Amino acid sequence: MKQRSLARNRLRRLSWLRFVLQLATVAGVYLGVSVAVPFAFLLGSGGDAQNFVMTNPMLLSSAVLSMLAALIVARAWLASDGCLRHAWSIRPPVNPRRTLGLAALGLGGIVALFGLGGMAIDALDLPKVDISMITDLATAGPVSFALWIVLVAWFAAGFGEELLYRGFLMDRLMRLRGMRGAKWPAAIIQAAIFGLAHLYQGLGGVLVTATVGLFLAWLRIANRGNLWACILAHAAVDTLMLSLAYSESLGWLT
Repeated sequence: MKQRSLARNRLRRLSWLRFVLQLATVAGVYLGVSVAVPFAFLLGSGGDAQNFVMTNPMLLSSAVLSMLAALIVARAWLASDGCLRHAWSIRPPVNPRRTLGLAALGLGGIVALFGLGGMAIDALDLPKVDISMITDLATAGPVSFALWIVLVAWFAAGFGEELLYRGFLMDRLMRLRGMRGAKWPAAIIQAAIFGLAHLYQGLGGVLVTATVGLFLAWLRIANRGNLWACILAHAAVDTLMLSLAYSESLGWLT
């Protein structure tokens, strides 16, 4: 009986109207909170917009709270459709060694994609991806560095983005009428949306991030739907990038 219930759950359809509504509410909550937090900091500083500057507490609060809000809404939709456990497959992996191996492969693959992406951006004469504002704040000191690793690299990016894109979004797409069970069309669409969500990095950043999103979708499929390999690889890459930036700020690297 349990296996039949799981099979029916995996085949449950999702209408396009309900999909658009779910996607709009999750994205709307995320964007709303990410705008509301800086606005609250602006009011707290006296409302002087001309002299308002980005601060560590503001960006950290915005990243964490907007992701938390989006995850709460996404979870509510998945639970209402009876798809929570299937979409957010974060149970302990049956084969931990396989999961860790795939996570290590994911780390190496993403680093390689960043390298190839950088060469492609140069070849296409696109503006270089500039995340110096983030790295400058993250490397301001040891406390800032630790907070960015824990709150952004691991929670907001590693855990949060994987639950949203490779979890919620891929599951929703694979249940749509006309795309039911189609893994790779769903993987491509979620990768495109993932890339567009990084539009602040410029066209080059969108293309590279979309490619990484597609690779992470493959990682989920390779791990039989379990998200832990994706989460670990994503968080490890962000940790590595921030660690390199911090080492450079200390003069350990050039």
